[in-house]
Amino acid sequence: MTERRAPTARRLPRSGGVDGNERLTAMVAVLLLVLLFLVGLTVPVANTQTRLHVFLGVVVIPPVLLKVASTTWRFVRYYSGNFSYRRKGPPLPLLRLLGPVMVVLTLVMLFSGVGLVIGAPISLHPQLSQIHHVSFFLWFLVTTVHVLAHLKETATFAPRDFLRNTRRQVRGARRRAVVTLVSVALGVVSAWAILPYVNIVTIFSH
Repeated sequence: MTERRAPTARRLPRSGGVDGNERLTAMVAVLLLVLLFLVGLTVPVANTQTRLHVFLGVVVIPPVLLKVASTTWRFVRYYSGNFSYRRKGPPLPLLRLLGPVMVVLTLVMLFSGVGLVIGAPISLHPQLSQIHHVSFFLWFLVTTVHVLAHLKETATFAPRDFLRNTRRQVRGARRRAVVTLVSVALGVVSAWAILPYVNIVTIFSH
């Protein structure tokens, strides 16, 4: 039975299969580390630099969704019994538990911030501001554990699509780079579109 399934696993799709997924996840993780670090730098001055804080926070959203999609895809393929993903193996038990928690906290943190700028009634702003603060604190704790646990793996796989001797080992390097850049571009466009609404709210004033 194994001999029949192994050739199928070797016929990698254009995305590069499990190895391509691993490279994409690592690439986006590095990008998010940089972007979220920049967002973090604006937190102490968010009252006076609200527009910058909101702009960077919105830029992060599409790359976050891309990483959620890539990790969810691995999760689905693994638990649906795909040979390549099963052979790759699951993350450590603690990371499997923290993964969904981090995703939920990240989405709550980002979209509660967006809700403070557009969409939410003014009467809900104090509650949303509290949710934004608490989710940021919890997210920071969980993300620190997640980043440290995956640091070696991320550093290993993130640059492989850009190095000459490893770029062609897995199909889809250009596709992964384009998808990542498009996510950043969508973030910038979305952030630019939301800026006119920032003047009517100060996220950290409540």
